[in-house]
Amino acid sequence: MSKAKVDIIKSKFVPLNIENVDTDQIIPARFLKATTRDGFGKNLFRDWRYENDDEAKPKADFVLNQPQYAGDILVAAKNFGCGSSREHAAWAIYDYGFKAVVSSFFADIFKNNALNNGLLPVTVTEGFLQKIFAASAADPDTQIEINLQEQTIKLLGSEVPSTGGDLGEAFEISAYKKTCMLNGYDDIDYLLSIKEDILQYEATM
Repeated sequence: MSKAKVDIIKSKFVPLNIENVDTDQIIPARFLKATTRDGFGKNLFRDWRYENDDEAKPKADFVLNQPQYAGDILVAAKNFGCGSSREHAAWAIYDYGFKAVVSSFFADIFKNNALNNGLLPVTVTEGFLQKIFAASAADPDTQIEINLQEQTIKLLGSEVPSTGGDLGEAFEISAYKKTCMLNGYDDIDYLLSIKEDILQYEATM
């Protein structure tokens, strides 16, 4: 399935300053019955968002229920996406409306699931992650700019801390996944994009 192209994401962000967020917290197991990728967003962090699973009783202290925080980017503390390998976790985050997740460490399976589903995982140093959280606490309107082509992430805004190092970092991503995300390719789309190269190679065999 082709996905939306990803190049530059510039947006406010939602700070989830909680470590070791596992996939069951991202999307509880009772919501895994659907066979398509649509509709999972409404149950993202379900048990953290509502009292007694009641949508009429949102928990005011949970960040997704705080109107000052919004945007296309989720910023999470270290070890995000640990636990089971359910691909639904990436589906839920993407379906909710996030285009990227930033953390200082991702579980490998979650990271791969995210990349396979058009959700960009950006790994930063722990020091830079803490700057992001500090900037958000000072001004919820602070923005982040992620440039996939250049593989950079920057903090933008008047309340961004101006001491203790740079306000941006480079991040790593596999060349193959980068190409796929820049072009909105899935694996089949990518193979079709290099069809002529494949045919030429086969002709030499």
